[in-house]
Amino acid sequence: MALSNQSDVPLVGGAVEIRGALEWESTPQGLRFHRLPRWARERMPDDFMRMCEEQPSGVHLVFRSSASRVELDVRAWRTVSVNRWGTGSDGPVPPARAWELTVDGEPVATAEAAAYGTYRLDFGTRRVTVTDAPVCTLVFDNLPGREAEIAIWLPHDEVATVVELRADAPSRRPAARPQVRRWVHHGSSISHGASADSPTGTWPVVAARRTGLDLVNLGFSGNAVLDPYVAGTIRDLDADLITLKLGINLVNHDLMRVRALRPAVEGFLDTIREGHPKTPIIVISPILCPMVEDLPGPTEIDPDSPDDAPTFRTLGRADEVAQGKLSLRVVRDVLAEVVARRRSRGDAALGYLDGLRLYGEPEWQAMPMPDLLHPDPVGQRFLGERFAALLPEVLATVGESGRYASPSSAWVWTEQR
Repeated sequence: MALSNQSDVPLVGGAVEIRGALEWESTPQGLRFHRLPRWARERMPDDFMRMCEEQPSGVHLVFRSSASRVELDVRAWRTVSVNRWGTGSDGPVPPARAWELTVDGEPVATAEAAAYGTYRLDFGTRRVTVTDAPVCTLVFDNLPGREAEIAIWLPHDEVATVVELRADAPSRRPAARPQVRRWVHHGSSISHGASADSPTGTWPVVAARRTGLDLVNLGFSGNAVLDPYVAGTIRDLDADLITLKLGINLVNHDLMRVRALRPAVEGFLDTIREGHPKTPIIVISPILCPMVEDLPGPTEIDPDSPDDAPTFRTLGRADEVAQGKLSLRVVRDVLAEVVARRRSRGDAALGYLDGLRLYGEPEWQAMPMPDLLHPDPVGQRFLGERFAALLPEVLATVGESGRYASPSSAWVWTEQR
């Protein structure tokens, strides 16, 4: 229940700036945030993609205030796998995800929605059944109480809506950021934030905060598959930097063969270039994943692994690569080839980053993936730090390094370990 000295902070048309979302809509459940525009959502193939799009990875609410206490009424939905492994049984309900509050860029508090609804997802049919979510009040107190920029980061892998925001001091819009450059990133579950332990712990957010870039995260778990509507969305966005981390989901789903991959990547890039003829675009190939380095997919959760610590396996065979199926090694070769060919045709603003430079064999030995497919929270932060460190070098290959040399100090966070 709100304290007597708490005042409502309008979510739309007032002090709050919504960052990281492309659209938002008022619904009976609260304000819902979207990472794709309506026209793209109308082209989505199934409920799995719709659920991922509604999970607000990278979305945060920003305002200025001297508040010492902030309250947020929210609804949250957790994902439960239905008919797990085709056995007819349900998977476990995942633990609550963090909502995180930062003050002038420094994380100072987290809260969780204790009550929740569920998105009951059948991975076989890719259909979802939704149960109701009650309103929960999140309290962030003992804040500094000085004039500062406050940001509330929504959970990266729960569907969430915001019903009401309150603060115990007047609030106003954050300062304009004319020098901040927008980074649009597209990728798979690792980019979405799988296994991260906080919204600011996903690798794209870590990298954005270290480099001073304004991130729009179009990472969608299991759904980085060269969808035309994603390319069209990126085409239509304002962007100073575009990165595309491609490949692993094509292998996971055994979705395509070499014959289809080359023109599909070309077409994806062609669409983006229609709106961004000179914008730096960096194609990032997959990081190391030993199970599918030389074997194709499809991959699945190993039914012999425990419910509380599932691991993945591949059903692919080595001889199938010769028949045109994709392994990660094949994907890297194709992506590097496509980028080199386009650069030779004059696209000097297109670059390539080998994912093994972000996470390769040394990293696997030092911090192996617990489920054999996704880095753990330490690995997520490492990826963000490594990408930020490599970014000037990569941008130098497209003649853009000078534009990113001086990030806004208000958006750089030195992580404490």
